Amino acid sequence: MRTSTLAAALLGTGVGAVALATLWPGERETVTASSHREAPLIYNDPAADNTDVYAFRSPDAPNTITLISNFIPLQEPAAGPYFYPFGSDVAYDINVDNNGDAVPDITYRFRFSRPTAGVSPATGKTSSLYNTGAITDLNDADWLYKQTYTLSRIQGGTETVLGTNLRVPPANIGPKSTANYDALANAAIATVGGMKVFAGPRDDPFFIDIGGVFDLLTIRPGAPGDMGGGIDGLSNYNVSTLALQIPISQLTNDGSVPTDPNDSTRAVLGIWSTASRRSMRTLSFGDTTSTGPMVQVSRLGHGLVNEVVFPTDLKDAFNGLKPQNDFATLSSLGRLDIVTDPEFAKLLNAIYGLTVPPAGRTDIIDIFLKGIRVPGMNLRPAGVQPAEMLRMNVAVAQKGSGDAGYSPMGVIGGDISGYPNGRRLSDDLTDISI
Repeated sequence: MRTSTLAAALLGTGVGAVALATLWPGERETVTASSHREAPLIYNDPAADNTDVYAFRSPDAPNTITLISNFIPLQEPAAGPYFYPFGSDVAYDINVDNNGDAVPDITYRFRFSRPTAGVSPATGKTSSLYNTGAITDLNDADWLYKQTYTLSRIQGGTETVLGTNLRVPPANIGPKSTANYDALANAAIATVGGMKVFAGPRDDPFFIDIGGVFDLLTIRPGAPGDMGGGIDGLSNYNVSTLALQIPISQLTNDGSVPTDPNDSTRAVLGIWSTASRRSMRTLSFGDTTSTGPMVQVSRLGHGLVNEVVFPTDLKDAFNGLKPQNDFATLSSLGRLDIVTDPEFAKLLNAIYGLTVPPAGRTDIIDIFLKGIRVPGMNLRPAGVQPAEMLRMNVAVAQKGSGDAGYSPMGVIGGDISGYPNGRRLSDDLTDISI
């Protein structure tokens, strides 16, 4: 677990086009991606594709929660000249439910400008290049393709703008263009509304042996995969990160900082991220215009749910579904068995002969739709509405990799500060879920 600043430590440095770095050492075996191109419609819309959601108590500020939502999967770092701007026609939301009814009580909304086409200082004209010299700060005139954003908070039906003209750092182009990239990224951390915020490219922290998983669930060196040998197929790829570091008191339903992990009424938050677009897109000569009501096109709470649980015919519908409608919709369609009798378990049995639990998996409903209850911690608010979202008990003290009792296997490894109690960057989400 990284433990210093919001951008460099909690999120990792965006991989550069020239100097590439491997995030994970390849010591763990995983069998599928979290949410990278997971449904037929969204894989044609990468700017709105939500890849992962993370939530944890901030190691450098324990009375705050860090919320991270990543978008635009599998970014090739050298993809110039324009790299991967956020969608200027997408509403990116991080949602928080603080009373268990599966309706967002607080939403943080990011809206991005269309990147500007700057004028080259050398020629006095617009250019085909991203930059015409070294980028030394966020206002550098040689950086020609800048993007800004507005952050707002929606609460009680009212949208409050927290910050405008916030800066997205440049892509990590290489040693000539972005020699001190960490400084550029850190300069893009803003403080607004009593919180810190960052939006920009980062090294994708998720580990997956992506080549093996789609080759008939190849597990290297062999099932069940607990001997290591997996290859990080996302190494050297970036994602576009939205990150917030928020005081706990701004998120709980009574403005407190709970200290009792069994107090699920006040201490448990439900967290998920969505992307929405307007319903109509009009193409014209050299331009596009979006009109109509906003439509949710991507959604993520727990990783793996859409990839592993939902069949192809329901994946796009899940991306548009509101959490409060999850249980009723699956029940009305007669498809609750996709949760209680998961296909993935049958595949592991068919391919590898692994013993898996029989149908009737109400425990999966308890863990992913209601929130687990374990000794010393309750993740299930009283009267909870069953819904798929990442739940976090904010009263649990955070453990990092150097702390006694830390485990990347989270709760099933005996570490109740890890997944599925929120999700740290170092949690082995795939192995835990399987």
